[in-house]
Amino acid sequence: MIIERILAEMHEVFKEIPYGIDHTMKVLGNAEVIMAGEGIEGEERELISIAAILHDIGAVEALHKYGSIEGVYQEKEGPGVAKYILVKAGYSPGKMDRICYIIGNHHTPSKIDGLDFQILWEADLIENLLGTEVEQDKQKLIEMIDKNFKTDAGRALAYKLLNIQ
Repeated sequence: MIIERILAEMHEVFKEIPYGIDHTMKVLGNAEVIMAGEGIEGEERELISIAAILHDIGAVEALHKYGSIEGVYQEKEGPGVAKYILVKAGYSPGKMDRICYIIGNHHTPSKIDGLDFQILWEADLIENLLGTEVEQDKQKLIEMIDKNFKTDAGRALAYKLLNIQ
């Protein structure tokens, strides 16, 4: 199956920064919960899952080129790495463009232009908020969730994982 091949490639790329694997798998898990809650199935579910698996795939290349894994560098390097993996895995070229667009903009909320991108944004943001100083400020978390989360399932998952009552 295509997802297994893409997961294997992701694991290979992240050998240099293994925490990338852990983060990716958590984002994928969050995306799966959100998709289930929003009734996303079939090809759209596959596309979002692949975007979640590859969303940070440019981190290693960014580290090599710029000495940093900052979001701006991941967005710059991610689409090329993702396209290589997707071609190698035999993924559909038409859908590849959409995945590369999401990966190339996944730290830029103003570029969110569809439910697929929104779900990835929410799944990633939850993980990025966990363990930060913001997590200790429940009011600030609530404001961030209200501002950034558009899906009911994403909002519910954020409240649950960030322990907001």
